[in-house]
Amino acid sequence: MLAQAPSAKLPALEEIRSGLPNICGWEAEIMSVANHNEPVFLPAANLRLENITAAFACALHMHQPTIPAGPDGGPINNLQYMFEHPDQGDNHNAGVFAWCYRRMGDFIPELVEQGGNPRIMLDYSGNLLWGLRQMGREDVLNALKRITCDPQYQPYVEWMGAMWSHAVVPSTPIPDLKLHIQAWQHHFAAIFGYPALRRVKGFSLPEMHLPNHPDTLFEYIKALKDCGYRWLMVQEHSIERLDGSGLWHDDKYVPNRLVARNSKGETISITALIKTQGSDTKLVAQMQPYHEALGRGRQPIGGKSVPGCVTQIADGENGGVMMNEFPRDFQPLWSEIKDNGRGVTGVVGVNGTEYLELIEAAGVNPDDYPTCQAVNQHKIWQRVNSDQATPEAVEQAIQDLQTTDSQFHMDGASWTNDLSWVKGYDNVLEPMNKLSALFHEKYDPLVRQDPSVTKRPDYQEALLYNMLVQTSCFRYWGQGAWTDYARELYRRGEAALKK
Repeated sequence: MLAQAPSAKLPALEEIRSGLPNICGWEAEIMSVANHNEPVFLPAANLRLENITAAFACALHMHQPTIPAGPDGGPINNLQYMFEHPDQGDNHNAGVFAWCYRRMGDFIPELVEQGGNPRIMLDYSGNLLWGLRQMGREDVLNALKRITCDPQYQPYVEWMGAMWSHAVVPSTPIPDLKLHIQAWQHHFAAIFGYPALRRVKGFSLPEMHLPNHPDTLFEYIKALKDCGYRWLMVQEHSIERLDGSGLWHDDKYVPNRLVARNSKGETISITALIKTQGSDTKLVAQMQPYHEALGRGRQPIGGKSVPGCVTQIADGENGGVMMNEFPRDFQPLWSEIKDNGRGVTGVVGVNGTEYLELIEAAGVNPDDYPTCQAVNQHKIWQRVNSDQATPEAVEQAIQDLQTTDSQFHMDGASWTNDLSWVKGYDNVLEPMNKLSALFHEKYDPLVRQDPSVTKRPDYQEALLYNMLVQTSCFRYWGQGAWTDYARELYRRGEAALKK
């Protein structure tokens, strides 16, 4: 299947190439589409900032990992495995999961036809998108294409970018950060087309996991900005003010400026929308952001008055609340508020990029957003003069803090502080880091000499396995079958690199 090219200058991308997802090879072309600063929602927006008291924004995160459980141990999606083994665990829910991946493609057209003004942000991992194609689920993909590619639905739906293989950033090798980001853009453009990719300006962190090591966060933000992203969503407890204090209450409801300083003293920043509270899916399933927004109003930013925005994200399929309560509460909500100026006055739904474009078009300067940094970084910069920072000084400060401060860590922060993505997983992390090193040792010199090397099938296969080993699920689900999956993917990746 081919994605429609917007002009003769850009090649039509095959969704599947050499039997694998199209995740590399046209980096320059993808960059030319994604890296721009033109408004993407404002031209079609049916909202007027002066009419809005407060806003709410909801995102759905969808993911199923790729596992080596197909014929002869080949890679298949976990959803396919669930269908094929319905008697194991909760696998009987496979059909419901598939419906959850499709249903926004049905809900949005229905609501629009009824006169509603709905909004939803979608975050699908590359693993899941590829898995749906492997399974032949045209019904799901076509429903998503309808709300993504049909202009009449574009004001209502925003896609967020993601790491292709759902890799948690703090434990992902730094050289692979940009590869994941670009791979997702490649794959998305091949499925939905270049115009759809051009509208993807916000980014969703896997597991809401924000790195707090100065160099990792700096390189991550740099990679995001290089790939054209304007903003990312962060969990409120994963950030702090520059002095180490928590966010002021009202600051959670306006954009923040996330600043990263690396061990050389260089700084970079990106806009962040703050996901408040914890990871409870009930917040989105029961449309809590709307009900919270009813009690909020407009707030000042740099002398301008803007509506505050309550922002939330939740798994789109996991658990009874998302399976049952979300459709029960999501659809009627838009009917409830459409009588209030058809959802364009008072408290309204927005999407992230739309909200930012509306307030910035009204004269808000992103430099005036409240400033934040990753949690625990203030402790480092208390010990290191940021104007005279060196990698050695930063590393020494980190080592000293890890020895003397039991509350200090460089694991980053995610939707929960009860789970480490590092401790106890040497049997996954060591092969993961080794495979990454082997990949870059082999291909980086070749790509520097000839960028078209990324079009080669051997590069594509090696990149795929390198990313698959980094999938967070191989640690989230604990030791046992899932860590065995990771080791098998490593074995296959190593074999691909030796071909």
